[in-house]
Parts: sequence; structure tokens; C-alpha cells
Amino acid sequence: MNQSPVSSPLLKIMLADRGTQIFLVLLAVLTIAVPLLHTLPESSALGVSGYTMTLIGKYLTYALLAIAVDLVWGYCGILSLGHAAFFALGGYAMGMYLMRQIGTRGVYGDPILPDFMVFLNWKELPWFWSGFDMFWFAALMVIVVPGLLALIFGWLAFRSRVTGVYLSIITQALTYALMLAFFRNDMGFGGNNGLTDFKDILGVSINAPGTRVTLFIASCLALALGYLACRYITVSRAGRVVQAIRDAEMRTRFLGYRVETYKLWIFAFSAVLAGIAGALYVPQVGIINPSEFQPINSIEVVIWVAVGGRGTLYGAVAGALLVNYAKSYFTAALPEFWLYALGALFITVTLFLPRGVTGVGAKSASKAAPAKAVTA
Repeated sequence: MNQSPVSSPLLKIMLADRGTQIFLVLLAVLTIAVPLLHTLPESSALGVSGYTMTLIGKYLTYALLAIAVDLVWGYCGILSLGHAAFFALGGYAMGMYLMRQIGTRGVYGDPILPDFMVFLNWKELPWFWSGFDMFWFAALMVIVVPGLLALIFGWLAFRSRVTGVYLSIITQALTYALMLAFFRNDMGFGGNNGLTDFKDILGVSINAPGTRVTLFIASCLALALGYLACRYITVSRAGRVVQAIRDAEMRTRFLGYRVETYKLWIFAFSAVLAGIAGALYVPQVGIINPSEFQPINSIEVVIWVAVGGRGTLYGAVAGALLVNYAKSYFTAALPEFWLYALGALFITVTLFLPRGVTGVGAKSASKAAPAKAVTA
């Protein structure tokens, strides 16, 4: 007997979990509503300015990064404090493509070398910049570079059975080392200033309204697909093994499962998602520099996930949007108090909301359900 369409794995995932349904509906509304409202005059009460749309698009890339961290932390128990490195590497891969599109329109007018290389008296384009004049190659590197680094790092760490706080410290050391390396001018990535002054993407102006709308929609689609991919993994057989590793790693190993293999592929997939998020982030904000590698950025991502509710995926999205909106407000209104507010928020959630803000709603719903059944 043929299976009905409803029995397909993807539809089962979407229909079985109410949080997933609500998330996808809200994201679909956002994907349609924001570009439509952007067409209205900015003087209109409902009009969405280009700045606001770009800001929301940036938040959506952060949400994808938060999902990547939630996948390894909330479901596999790997507290990574270095995912900003994968995010930044994906951003640099896209930034290198955008720099190659400037051509003779740069300050120095060199058709091959970016401005910072001309300024530093570089004579020829480094070998690792080859191919980045092609979008498909840059898109491939967005996936390959973070994924390959995660595979190498994960293979060394998990094979040595490094776990817990020691693994967290090593991941933080990784992103710090990369930050120091990218700050060097002789690395060929723009040093302290990074990559900026982008002109075109795929032959169209990166600042054109249509391009901004396209980038926003691409961010929405990437977030939806990334969420569904992670959701599919978590409800699959492999996902159940990953969660068993989180809850009882030694027992899972004694049952015959190759714990290191499961950790390695989930860590690498998470790094790829972070790289894609970084690649969508760069053309919207217009710059990428070594500050994206800062360890504090990785710590902030962990706070987003904790605030939203780890182990839920949609909670990670909620946390990323909530914390970054608060950051935008506080850094404009009370910039000197932002870090204190962030620390207070993390402590409050840890002490009083261990399941995050989405856990409060889930708990209220679970309490209301039996009462409704009795009255019926």
C-alpha cells in the first residue's frame, strides 16, 4: 500500500509539533509582509524602511546561527564557545567574492587586487583568492571552509574524548586564535579593517532596493530550511542517538554506538549552518572584519539560546531576536549599561527560567490542557 502524502517524514515533522507550525507560519508572514510594507512610503505608518528591513534580515541570520548552536548544545550537549569562527569564515568567503566584484571601481582602480592589497604594496593576488570572482565557487567555500575546519577540529577533539568545560575552552581558543590571525595584514584578508565597500552581487548593485529585498527573502528561506533540516535530524533515529549522547554519553557508548562519529557529523553540520548565516550577514551589513571572531560573540550566541530555551530550535530563534532587539535598543539609548543588562538577563534566565522564555509558554499550555479536558 502506498503511503499517503501526510505520512511523509517532513510533513509529519511539521504537523506533529505545534511550535514548528507556529514558527513556520510567523516566518512565512514575515517573508511576505516586510517586502510588501517596504513598498509603502516611509512616511506611512505601516511603511518599513530599507534600514529596518536590513536590520530584521541581520537578526534572521543571527537566528540561523542560534539554531546551529542549539543543535549541538541543546540536543548533543556540546557547549561550543567558538561558533562565531564558523560564522565569520562563511562571511569572509562571501566578502572575498564581493571584493572581487569591485574591479576598477576601487579607490586605486586596480582591476584585480582589492584596495587594501594595493595599499600594502601586494604585487599579485594570493593563491587562496583564486576562484572567488565566481559566485558558485564562493558559495561552495561558504560551506566547505567552516565544515572542513569543524571536521578537523572535531575529529581531533572528539577522538581524544575531550568533553565538558574543556571542550568549551578549546573551542573558544580556536576562535580567538583565528581572530589574532585575521588581524594580521600579511594574512591577506584586510587586517583590522577587514573587507568592505562592496559594489555588486551577481551583477546587480548591492545597495539597490530590489537587492535588499532579495537578500531579506533569502535570509528567511535559509532560516526556514535550516530549521527544518535541524528538526528533521532531531526527530530521526540518529537524532535520538545524539540526544542519548547528551543525556548519558558513557551508557550510549557501552551500547555500541560510535559516539565520536555522531558528535563529529552533528558538529560539522552545525558549522555549515553557521557559515551560511555569515554569508547572508555580510552583504546586508556591508562589512566583515576580524571582530566577528571575538570570543564574546560566541558567548552571546549561547546566551541567545539559553534565553529562548535550548533544545527547542524555535526557542533559539526567539532568543536571538529578543536579545538582539534589546541590544539595538540599549546600545542606542544606554550604551554603557548594555553588557550589565545582558549579564543580568542571562543570570535571571538561568535561575528562574531554566527552559527559557519559550519554556514558560509550553509549561502554561501543558497546565491548561488537562483542565480543558476535565471541563469538556
